[in-house]
Amino acid sequence: MTSKKLWQRYQDWLYFHDVLGLYLDISRIPFDDELLTQLQPKFSKAFADMAALEAGAIANPDEDRMVGHYWLRAPELAPNDLKKEIETTLIHIEDFVRRVHHGIIHPPYEPQFTDIISIGIGGSALGPQFVSDAIGPDILPLNIHFIDNTDPAGIDRILTRLKDRLKTTLVIVISKSGGTSETRNGLLEVKHAYRECGLYFPDYAVALTMSGSKMDEQEQCDRWLAKFPIFDWVGGRTSELSPVGLLSAALIGIDIHEMLNGAKIMDEATRVPDVRNNPAALLALSWYAVGDGKGEKDMVIIPYKDSLLLFSRYLQQLVMESLGKEFDLDGNTVHQGITVYGNKGSTDQHAYVQQLREGVGNFFATFIEVLEDRAGSSIEIEPDATSGDFLFGCLQGTREALYENGRASLTITLERVDALNIGALIALYERAVGLYASLININAYNQPGVEAGKKAATQFLLLQQTIVKLLRHTPEPLSLKALAEKVNTPDEVETVYKIVRHMAINHRGLVLQGDLHKPSDILVSYRTEDT
Repeated sequence: MTSKKLWQRYQDWLYFHDVLGLYLDISRIPFDDELLTQLQPKFSKAFADMAALEAGAIANPDEDRMVGHYWLRAPELAPNDLKKEIETTLIHIEDFVRRVHHGIIHPPYEPQFTDIISIGIGGSALGPQFVSDAIGPDILPLNIHFIDNTDPAGIDRILTRLKDRLKTTLVIVISKSGGTSETRNGLLEVKHAYRECGLYFPDYAVALTMSGSKMDEQEQCDRWLAKFPIFDWVGGRTSELSPVGLLSAALIGIDIHEMLNGAKIMDEATRVPDVRNNPAALLALSWYAVGDGKGEKDMVIIPYKDSLLLFSRYLQQLVMESLGKEFDLDGNTVHQGITVYGNKGSTDQHAYVQQLREGVGNFFATFIEVLEDRAGSSIEIEPDATSGDFLFGCLQGTREALYENGRASLTITLERVDALNIGALIALYERAVGLYASLININAYNQPGVEAGKKAATQFLLLQQTIVKLLRHTPEPLSLKALAEKVNTPDEVETVYKIVRHMAINHRGLVLQGDLHKPSDILVSYRTEDT
């Protein structure tokens, strides 16, 4: 396509939101007007589906619940019994944060809290991490640390780095049901660390959970410093603008009202039932066009701003958990999904842009451009050129280089990275995912694959307990095959092997004898402290 035609295509398809100062350019996505005409009935249905969702339709039949994250920034749209709960919870968060910042709520024998440990996984971690990294102030009122895995070494790293500051560290525990093992493990590890330091954990703890959850019952969270609700109708991957994300954001000094306002403004823009004038619909159209409605191309997120580094990790869950489905709504096997990965510009130009331009063409790029280089003025690195100009040149050069080689891309441009725009960016992708899911006829709001993984992990741990119990009462060493037979898993010798190997290296009482190069020859026994 000639430069003149490209310029015209750019103008024809450019979206601009004058209040947010946000641009969306899909001119480098290959599609024609005929595709939009073909998809118009699907888009009409998608707009209707989203309207029904916001009106309170059951969106997740697997759990018989509504999906109402849009109500978080527009409580007036929520059913009457939920409107008051949303508004009241926000007031409670603001009051709690104010009292922490002013030292009214403080740790025993210390004037103020200095740090936060946030314990959560999935949406309870990815959103808060992204937001804190993107728009947390340079000087934080409280430093924040995340335990988002059940990795003992990772937990130790955070606790070791805190050292003496543990006595001034607030702990936020985020678990909807209270039964998520990774979060429970993090809670128990941190409680143990506080106990070892002679600290009474409830004096430092804040719960975010559903009332009556397993964690609420076991930990008696009403005795903690505070307890905030996790709403049943908000899924983890859309929970950043709920108490899950708002509490930690407010504690580290982020204007949560601006985030909510940005999301509300974007929600209004993405309700427009006209594809050309709806930025989320334009994203969904681009995803459909480039992947033929089957997710045939990966989504590579390249933000040209250091503060947006974690945006691709946040989108991995939002997009892949929502769209990665085996069956469509009619029960047909479809294996849908869009793979998301990314880093940042211009770092990528020294990493994987070489492959993006000349390697396998199994992707489309999403550039995130930020117009404001920094808060103040910049020095000139070269005559009439600043470091920000170089970053701008890198983005434009990469975009052009990809297009020249037939690689599709789209560009989202923000005036600056602030609370308003981050709220808008979150809302933009939430709506785009919902619209695209409707186009391809899948449920964006369930996650059967995640549940299957949890069940498999549970069965694995039950088998481990059975193995240990058996070996404790078996004096002679057993081969892996014999052990597998005795625990009634004769076809799972490999699983048994991996369990005993892991326990042996972590000094859990199991001893492996024999040639480790030949697992079939290994003998396993249990060594008590007396032997």
